[in-house]
Amino acid sequence: MLPLQRKSVLAIGLVAMTIWAIAERVSSNPPSTKSETGSQQKATADSNASFDAALAYDIDQLIDHSDSAKARWGVYVISLKDSRVLYSRNGDKLFTPASNMKIYTTAVALDLLNPDYRWRTSVYALEQPDADGTLDGDLIIYGRGAPDLDSKNPEGLSALVDQIQRRGVRRVRGKVIGDESYFRGEMYGVGWQWNDLQWYYGAQPSALSIDENAVEVTLGPGKKSSGPASVVITPNDNRLQLTNNAVTGDRDTATTIGIKRGLSNNEVVVWGEFPVGGYAYSAFLSVHDPALRAATVFKQLLSARGIQVDGDVESRDFRVSASGRFDPQKAIELAYIESAPLAKIVHKTNKESNNLYAELILRTLGKEKGANVPDPDPRKNAARGDDEAGDTVVKEWLTDHNIDSTSLALHDGSGLSRLDLITPESAARLLAAVARASWRQSFYDSLPVAGHDGTLQGRLTNIVGRIVAKTGSLTYDHSLSGYATTPSGDVLAFSIICNDATGQTRPVRTIDAIAIRIADVR
Repeated sequence: MLPLQRKSVLAIGLVAMTIWAIAERVSSNPPSTKSETGSQQKATADSNASFDAALAYDIDQLIDHSDSAKARWGVYVISLKDSRVLYSRNGDKLFTPASNMKIYTTAVALDLLNPDYRWRTSVYALEQPDADGTLDGDLIIYGRGAPDLDSKNPEGLSALVDQIQRRGVRRVRGKVIGDESYFRGEMYGVGWQWNDLQWYYGAQPSALSIDENAVEVTLGPGKKSSGPASVVITPNDNRLQLTNNAVTGDRDTATTIGIKRGLSNNEVVVWGEFPVGGYAYSAFLSVHDPALRAATVFKQLLSARGIQVDGDVESRDFRVSASGRFDPQKAIELAYIESAPLAKIVHKTNKESNNLYAELILRTLGKEKGANVPDPDPRKNAARGDDEAGDTVVKEWLTDHNIDSTSLALHDGSGLSRLDLITPESAARLLAAVARASWRQSFYDSLPVAGHDGTLQGRLTNIVGRIVAKTGSLTYDHSLSGYATTPSGDVLAFSIICNDATGQTRPVRTIDAIAIRIADVR
């Protein structure tokens, strides 16, 4: 018997080869029955009808007898081999997709931007440094939406500092400005809830994002009872102001810790009690004004290399006056770095369900392709943000691929918005369209693999590798959309969405049972 890990790898590889082969066959040879006799066609149709009826009965039973039967359910299953719809339950009805919104954003980006697309982050000055290495003006770090800009990676901000040092810069008389004006639009996704914004998954999608716009707050007991609790912020660049009101209690004290970051500042307040000897844990908070934080860290790195900066740090976005707006075309680029390719960014977006990455991809779509897709309401175009333009691009792509998007409501790229509305049919048909695309493998590889990795690592472990799918979860809403490989080797695209599952229900368990049944189609 093969070890479990090796079996998983083999299964995953076989599924990948299967979907590739079927996609090749579908794209080069559309389904045809010309070579079959009439009796053969009838036998095939009868067999399919029998299997489809059994599938429908089983899925209906799983839903109607689950503890989430009162919730709203939408399911759509389609064959990649012959485009046959095997099952539909409310397939054309509107549902909140949660993170299944990411398959729309990432698929369209891979197609329109291509998997090798990279984001460029630059450092500009308005003039060259003089012979002594003095720059008589500001240093501008200018972001274009790179999701993976990192302060700790040698290929991140440090690489920009290296280049500036090689240019001979020894002193900056002006300020360090973090410029996020490349994107215009809402600071957060439309329809995001205010109580999501302080957490890492509600991080602000800035054109100049750094370290995923989040910090780790490690909370634990102090060394002795009645003393303060331990609170450590990592990384700490002195832009977050901590008020620690948490205390250490006796050993039998219950852990009652609260944490809050202001909605429009970086003031973090911690309160409550830890038992002495209790276990520490971490929370991840988003950072307000990430462009300012990027400028702060950049200035610290410059100083560490011996480059003196006389001025302070500040941030700048698209809302400045026309006279104060920065134009890169009129400045001198002193340094630049490029992000990882889009395919790698998409991989992390879907595997880990990274909201910030998805939002930056959406805004990039709007910035790069939005001009070619005007809003149906011409009055909106002048004030349209890149986030809105990105959603318009996604809907246009669906229409171009014969997927009905007229009733869909798209308001962000990640699915954190409670205003997003899609249909299970549109999700499944999008997946079917992806399977015919030249870049399909980049998308396919980005999806979590059942029982193996990503957000499916601990789910569907009894069919490891036979399902690859994007998960989704909000309060009361859950979803799973992807591909299932049947025992005969056929690949099915499916979308399962459950909305309004309240109380002590377990909709994810029912979703997984449905997915397993789909993968078991004979």
